[in-house]
Amino acid sequence: MQWETVIGLEIHAQLATRSKIFSASSTQFGAEVNSQANAVDLGMPGVLPVLNIEAVHMAIKFALATNAEIGKRSVFARKNYFYPDLPKGYQISQMALPIVGQGTVEVTLDDGVVKTVGLTRAHLEEDAGKSVHDLFHGQTGVDLNRAGTPLLEIVSEPDMRSAREAVAYARKIHSIVRYIDICDGNMQEGSFRCDANVSVRPVGTETLGTRAEIKNVNSFRFLERAINFEVERQIDVLESGGTVVQETRLYDADNDETRSMRSKEEANDYRYFPDPDLLPVVVEDSLIEELSQSMPELPEARCGRFVSEFQLSEYDAGVLTADRATADYFESVLATSGASAKLVSSWIGGELFSRLNKDGLELPESPVTADRFSGLMSRIHDNTISGKIAKQILDHMWGSDADVDAIIDREGLRQISDSSEIEKMIDDVIEANPSQLAEYRQGKEKLLAYFVGQVMKASRGKANPGQLNEMLREKLKG
Repeated sequence: MQWETVIGLEIHAQLATRSKIFSASSTQFGAEVNSQANAVDLGMPGVLPVLNIEAVHMAIKFALATNAEIGKRSVFARKNYFYPDLPKGYQISQMALPIVGQGTVEVTLDDGVVKTVGLTRAHLEEDAGKSVHDLFHGQTGVDLNRAGTPLLEIVSEPDMRSAREAVAYARKIHSIVRYIDICDGNMQEGSFRCDANVSVRPVGTETLGTRAEIKNVNSFRFLERAINFEVERQIDVLESGGTVVQETRLYDADNDETRSMRSKEEANDYRYFPDPDLLPVVVEDSLIEELSQSMPELPEARCGRFVSEFQLSEYDAGVLTADRATADYFESVLATSGASAKLVSSWIGGELFSRLNKDGLELPESPVTADRFSGLMSRIHDNTISGKIAKQILDHMWGSDADVDAIIDREGLRQISDSSEIEKMIDDVIEANPSQLAEYRQGKEKLLAYFVGQVMKASRGKANPGQLNEMLREKLKG
């Protein structure tokens, strides 16, 4: 039997507010255990939650970025369940009337196909604390620093049909929330987490299969692997005559498998009811207009501008605009270096990204700032150095604070553009290689590369490549 995969994602984006959603406690990551949980976060008797208006603003910005409906009147509810890291015995969330309603997100897949994924809703809620299982033998610790941190839970329609589509969609949401500056997107710190609802059904049928939810996947690579494993697991169960159980599963990256955690609850299991301590949130049109005016240029618009304004290819523009930090870095370098957009784009996407990936760094962590990188591009552009020498200089820049000109002078790497000096080196190489010269003049033109290499060796890589090639061709003709 042929099977079709059906996937929907629930993404939890931690909002970049300085304080929690219903209390004044800090949301800073990495603080001492249980040092950022006050009486409100702990659910102590007599305390009252107070809504952080910045969380509301950020949710509205997300709605604007995804052309989604904005809930003019949204209501907070209590989601009741009992777990050690939930001190109140309930989570404040939204159910019937969320802050963000239906919307759409367009995702470009690896083969260039554009797929539209529907958004069901996005609602505000507070995060739970964190259970720690590996610090105490036979015991579990609870860190409540995260309890009350504001989340925007972004729920998609079950529109994705493969793990690759799901990852592309997750990456797009990741890009959007970072572009509009409502979430730092740090998956290692848990700021951006994915739950995947996965099911399979016979090809051609419309009825959805029984789904399993894979909880809290914190990397795109693991998301793809977890979905692929779960799809194969469900197909094996069905083809062996079994029945897929609706449940919550955990992805074990070490063993590359999903494991059952608990049976999957339905909405009525949580006994939702409106929180009596919180008034409905009413959003005025004037606030929507104000926030709309403050929105940054979004990825699609910026990509289109890079293509039209800088004559970049769709691919190069897409790479640069997938992340706001990269697009900002590119435009800063372009504005100050005098170099062409194509040159800057190829160096960022090539040499710079290669070094960042090797060291496991994000662009904002790069030891070479946009100002310093601009200096390097300037020296390539004005022919002070060649591209080959520029790679050596970038290596020096990676390990020091020295600027480009200082490294060029210190290492003696200034490009040779003096025609008479290059001509002398060419003459010396031709004189030292008479047999190769004869072969070249008899039609073996591939030897041009040999002569270029010999002159470059004589110049220690500093001869201007453009001048060298032009002059060498003339000399070899005789």
